[in-house]
Amino acid sequence: MKALAARRHDRRAPVVLLLLALLLTGGLYAVLAPTSADAAPKTATTDDIATGEKLFQANCATCHGPSAGGTEDAPSLIGVGAAAVDFQVGTGRMPMQMNGPQAQAKPVQFDDEQIAQLAAYVASLGAGPAIPTDDMVDPAKGDVANGMALFRTNCAMCHNAVGAGGALSQGKFAPNLWETSPRHLYEAMQTGPQSMPVFNDATITPEEKRDIIAFIDEQGDVSPGGLDLGSLGPVSEGLWAWVVGLGLLIGISVWIGAKSS
Repeated sequence: MKALAARRHDRRAPVVLLLLALLLTGGLYAVLAPTSADAAPKTATTDDIATGEKLFQANCATCHGPSAGGTEDAPSLIGVGAAAVDFQVGTGRMPMQMNGPQAQAKPVQFDDEQIAQLAAYVASLGAGPAIPTDDMVDPAKGDVANGMALFRTNCAMCHNAVGAGGALSQGKFAPNLWETSPRHLYEAMQTGPQSMPVFNDATITPEEKRDIIAFIDEQGDVSPGGLDLGSLGPVSEGLWAWVVGLGLLIGISVWIGAKSS
């Protein structure tokens, strides 16, 4: 009987240990894993929308109209979505200080909560692109090589091959992208601010947008070819070649002339 009881005890021991391990793992997960409130993006409430409307009336309605339907001085915001507001206000381009060829980036006038409330109000006026999640804009999850190919096909003609920016017509310009946050880069592609075209998900998929962000994130701090010469490509490189090359030729000519005389 004692031997039979010992064998039963031996068979139950692995089961007990397995149950203890599962309980321990579940307890650790419950303590360490993010809660649903932390993992999910914040959903706008009616209070957020109401506060956003007050902020809009105080700061934006003069140009965009009291109902955000647009005026002679500014476009309608109905249907632009939360992403457009987060980009324009979050980069300081809005509210504008003065009229000009395009809105200039400047110090941000609102805190993050107020920007979210403004975005919630404008989003409530009509469907439009939403603010991207952290996962959608994480450069670490992007393919830099694919991002380079996509950027040079779709963006380099304005922003330069490495995102250093460049001049456009009528006083407009494509800004340097190195200091722009990943979220604002994604939103710019979604909404097409200023002279930039809209790259919707049918043109550049969300995964490809993240690849482009990963490529831009690699630029600015590294110059594999040596001196970056402003990262302006053949313009600065050609000027440098002309100045140095012609300077050397003139110097050699003067030296030869002096020796001959």
